[in-house]
Amino acid sequence: MDPKVYLAIDNCYASKRWIRPAEWLKNIRSLGLRYIEASADTECDPMYMGEAFTRDWIEEVRRECEAQDMCVKNVYSGHGTYATSGLTHYDERVIVRFRDGWMKKQIDTANALGAGFGFFAHGFEELLLQDDALYAQKLDQLYDTLADVAAYAAQTGMNYVGLEQMYSPHQPPWTIDGTETLLREVYLRSGAPFYITEDLGHMNGQQFFAIPDADVLREKIENGRKGVRARRFWVGTEHAHALYQKAVAGEIDTETAVGAILEDAQAHPHIFSRPEDWSIDAWVRRLGCYSPIVHLQQSDGKSSPHWPFSAEFNAKGVVRAEEVLRALVASYAQADDPTMPPKCGEVVLTLEPFISTAGNTFDLMDDLRESVAYWRKWVPRDGMHLSAIRRNLEQK
Repeated sequence: MDPKVYLAIDNCYASKRWIRPAEWLKNIRSLGLRYIEASADTECDPMYMGEAFTRDWIEEVRRECEAQDMCVKNVYSGHGTYATSGLTHYDERVIVRFRDGWMKKQIDTANALGAGFGFFAHGFEELLLQDDALYAQKLDQLYDTLADVAAYAAQTGMNYVGLEQMYSPHQPPWTIDGTETLLREVYLRSGAPFYITEDLGHMNGQQFFAIPDADVLREKIENGRKGVRARRFWVGTEHAHALYQKAVAGEIDTETAVGAILEDAQAHPHIFSRPEDWSIDAWVRRLGCYSPIVHLQQSDGKSSPHWPFSAEFNAKGVVRAEEVLRALVASYAQADDPTMPPKCGEVVLTLEPFISTAGNTFDLMDDLRESVAYWRKWVPRDGMHLSAIRRNLEQK
């Protein structure tokens, strides 16, 4: 497998600013890019826009793409679906509405443009995280729902469909093992390929949900007794946190609390991460070949700020294009796994810059031009094979 590699940009940055297809296409063309990921936030959300407008929008995008020699490579969900429990809601009616009234509608829109489709639209409420049986039941239901989406996408002839990986226990998949299990389960249940989107900033939350170290626990308990509040201190379940509070209050001794908290953590692995889950390199090496869309953002390694790849942000960021591409090469060198979907035949490296409400659009465009130039050093031509990129990396 030697996939073709493209450089694209999500038009989420254009939301509420360049909202007409002719405008955002022209804007993106000025950056030296031809391929676009169309965000639902930029006026193509089926729940907000309605069927009549969506039909007109599709025709306008087709017309303008032809006129400007541009291409919508993928359609993606936005903040609208991110703001609800959606596909894992406690009410089945909401799940069905999201699955059939949103997901499948967006698949139809993407198909009309000859594009792929990616999304994230669910969350596990705290009640589920605290009950292993309920969590397993909801996860199983999610697999079935995603399998239904995958089967529909395959039936309609879609290029590919996939789910974005996240970075905290209430938004699975958020660990490497959990993501791999999800891909296997959905592929098995649907008989259709289903993929993920890897976002290079979504490995940064996992570090805050590691299994606590015994010595750190002792230190936090001691500090708590001195009145020092522990911040971003994760012990997992509400039961474990209650044990910690009792130890701070002196109701139980430190060693009893530490032992009980660690025992509780071992019993609830679904709400803890491992060091590999914090690593961009580990994610891309293991699952990059199942990621037809890779969201590119510069990051400080502690958050998901969606910085551009300008010189200013590269100086303080941790994402390096050559390292990402080497990990992608290694991922495709893995042996085929018949329990997983086929490796992707293309990888769309997609810049996903955000701009704040008070952000300056002129600064934004300067940063985006720098970002394109940075990635063009490694992907000088769209549609070039990964093997050619590998040869370039070897010569550096």
